[in-house]
Amino acid sequence: MAKTFQNLVSTLITRLGSLGRLSWPWRITWLYLTVVLLLPIAALVLRASSLDLKDIWAIATNPVALSAYNVTFTTGLSAAMINGLAGVVIAWVLVRYEFPGRRLLDAAIDLPFAIPTAVAGLTLSTIYSDAGWIGSWLAPLGIKVSFTRLGVMVAMIFISLPFVVRTVQSVLQMLEVETEEAAWLLGASDWQTFRRVLLPPLMPAILTGVAQGFSRAVGEYGSVVIISGNIPFRDLIAPVLIYQHLEEFDYTGATVIGTVLLLISLAILVVINLLQALGHRYG
Repeated sequence: MAKTFQNLVSTLITRLGSLGRLSWPWRITWLYLTVVLLLPIAALVLRASSLDLKDIWAIATNPVALSAYNVTFTTGLSAAMINGLAGVVIAWVLVRYEFPGRRLLDAAIDLPFAIPTAVAGLTLSTIYSDAGWIGSWLAPLGIKVSFTRLGVMVAMIFISLPFVVRTVQSVLQMLEVETEEAAWLLGASDWQTFRRVLLPPLMPAILTGVAQGFSRAVGEYGSVVIISGNIPFRDLIAPVLIYQHLEEFDYTGATVIGTVLLLISLAILVVINLLQALGHRYG
């Protein structure tokens, strides 16, 4: 298996040697993508493939690892779906309504991009703790957020919300209000107008935002490691598990879990992109 990946890397390097026959934009594109994207991924997979398949399977299917995959992907997908709904509403309000403080609210949407993730995790864990502004209201109801799996989802929602809002917002700004008015004049209800007139052109943007938010949530580390308890079989996510392996100097185990995380993320993103393509075709 290791020889297979070594051959792939050798082939990639050989192809780079033939860049002289391409135009400058193609050379820059291939060189940049190879150095920044392809070679790091190849190095990760190559390091993981240095083990026998039996050892790789044992590390990848360890009960702690399986639980971490479950927490990471199901929670990330849940956060992306919630943002898919809330993000459309927020984008609609920002585009179609005028109200005091709209520009300030619009600028605040990008805060998760700007602030360090550790600061976001510290802020969220403080607000949602049992003594926090929001957590103190939830605690009497038996709802605990900080240092639980629910806290992991809150952090993922926070850091991935801008992706949906911005992608949907740009499409909404290009849609003509006259189309909706024409549907109303023809007797369509608000729901029919949304489902048949607005949703088809919005669906590709929604799927794009959900895919981007999901990939961001799956790879999140800084905020989640602070707001969660990082306890196996409860709220331990795969990126934190990888870091725990690195702390134990188990670099091979970390690369195996990282490779599994990469392959699962890639497969899910391919499915989402296929759905997005179908949305463009039939929208």
